[in-house]
Amino acid sequence: MKWWFFYIPQSQKDKNFFYKDSSDNLQCRLNQHHAGYVQSTKAYRPFKLVYFEGYRNEESARLREKRVKQSGSISTPLIRRIKQDMKDF
Repeated sequence: MKWWFFYIPQSQKDKNFFYKDSSDNLQCRLNQHHAGYVQSTKAYRPFKLVYFEGYRNEESARLREKRVKQSGSISTPLIRRIKQDMKDF
């Protein structure tokens, strides 16, 4: 069974930039972000993976990505929680 991931990398250049995406190959996709192959994140490199969720199918991962991107009531608390968790380290 192939897993899909909804993930959030944080820019190390601009700590307030969090990108939200989904992929079936998380490591490869992160490498693409780091190498500058993703136009929307190229200017914010480098990145650190700060959050991910695993899903058993593409549809569920893409739906989660869509909902997080479209809804501030989901995105804002999620990013706030990620930032708080990072302070605890």
